[in-house]
Amino acid sequence: MAVLTAPHPAAGASAGPGMLVERNLMIYRHTWALLVAEVFEPVLYLVSIGIGIGQLVGRVPGLGGPSGADVPYSAFVAPALLATAAMNGAMNETTFNMFSKLRTNHTYDSILATPMTVRDVAFGEVLWALLRGTLVTTGFLGVVTALGLAHSPWILLVVPGAALVGFAFAAAGLAVVTYLRSWQDFQFIQLAMLPMFLFATTFYPLGVYPRWIQVVVECLPLYQSIELIRQPALGEIGPGLLLPVVYLLLMGLIGLRIALPRMQRVLLH
Repeated sequence: MAVLTAPHPAAGASAGPGMLVERNLMIYRHTWALLVAEVFEPVLYLVSIGIGIGQLVGRVPGLGGPSGADVPYSAFVAPALLATAAMNGAMNETTFNMFSKLRTNHTYDSILATPMTVRDVAFGEVLWALLRGTLVTTGFLGVVTALGLAHSPWILLVVPGAALVGFAFAAAGLAVVTYLRSWQDFQFIQLAMLPMFLFATTFYPLGVYPRWIQVVVECLPLYQSIELIRQPALGEIGPGLLLPVVYLLLMGLIGLRIALPRMQRVLLH
């Protein structure tokens, strides 16, 4: 008589990245205040610089969609802070939090003892970082709308735009974290992130720079992220959005291409 036996879970398909996202969601149910804090930081910049200094600056000329009308300085700054929130939310997850899981808590040792693979861990963390970055941006978008700084219905495109920004920076962070040796190495990340935040047209238009500096700024991933968010937020929809979309998509794919083999070495050796 034939005996039928159920297959062992490890013999079937991999548990998949979704299981890791579910795990992180269960953990963050009890630490939701961290996400609120990430929304609060760009709100501080918006109130202090966008609205405060905006009272002195007035309006920014030539950025009001197809008509080229002037826009309030606060409406110019808000989309840039939205893009920055998406960047920080995703990047923090795949650098600071993942480094703790890799080097301090050794979280992945127990995870890899299940049917999950290193690829599942990588994609799961990127998906979670993307989700976290999008949640932070959506929360900040609510604040921007409540302050009356949403001047175009196209601002709803901020949400998928933030998801793409989150993917690009989450994948980049996944690659970067595999090179970090200690907590002191995070100074190098700040050394890259802070100048981007200050100079990637967050607070003033690209035209204030000489042309050679403009070229350098246009190559920055945060500049492309800001363009992806700022253009629809100000009512400008056109082929100009294709460049940041392609740039950020390639950035994310290259980040994954670098990160996957390095994570195999870090986690399995």
